[in-house]
Amino acid sequence: MCTKFPRRNVLSTLLSASTVLLLGPRQITLAETTGGAFREYIDTFDGYSFIYPKGWIQVKGAGADIFFRDPVLLDVNMSVDISSPSSSTYKTVEDLGPPEKAAEGVLKQYLTEFMSTRLGVRRESNVLSASSKVADDGKLYYEVEVNIKSYASNNELAVMPKDRVQSLEWDRRYLTVLGVENNQLYALRLQTPERLLSEEEGDLRRVMDSFRVNKIQA
Repeated sequence: MCTKFPRRNVLSTLLSASTVLLLGPRQITLAETTGGAFREYIDTFDGYSFIYPKGWIQVKGAGADIFFRDPVLLDVNMSVDISSPSSSTYKTVEDLGPPEKAAEGVLKQYLTEFMSTRLGVRRESNVLSASSKVADDGKLYYEVEVNIKSYASNNELAVMPKDRVQSLEWDRRYLTVLGVENNQLYALRLQTPERLLSEEEGDLRRVMDSFRVNKIQA
């Protein structure tokens, strides 16, 4: 099942220490966590929360509900997307089918977003894992990991096939957590180049483990 995640830009500001932002009906909390290596982001208006590395910065206008990235390693980043309440109604993440079927939809969504019109571009993709878990909030979440490699030729218009050799241009790991609350599908999406995975994996998995979807108070 391929699920589109319409993206909405959210007005919020990254501040140090413990901060509560009141933006009309929206309340966003940014707080230090134990040890100071992470901050907690709580969006009570849209109904989700997570922790993220303290050094990461928010990028506005990125097309997601919220988007953070490492300011040095720009290809290491995370975002949250929320389905439109008018397009579909979700009761549980199991509405996507079993984790393996949901993973197919996640992978297809990534490939759609990265579709290229350049000549000579080829993508290789694999679902590496698909699993479910019940978090400490009692809700069911799906976790999906995929790898996508992109190959391209610098001389695709060459007459001889030997001159149209493709080479690897990027190789990335995408980690996604899916949850359902408020009749909406929430997707936490993280990415890192495979070459940086061993260095960044601990932080990325802490972000994944922290993601929660919360009921919006009327």
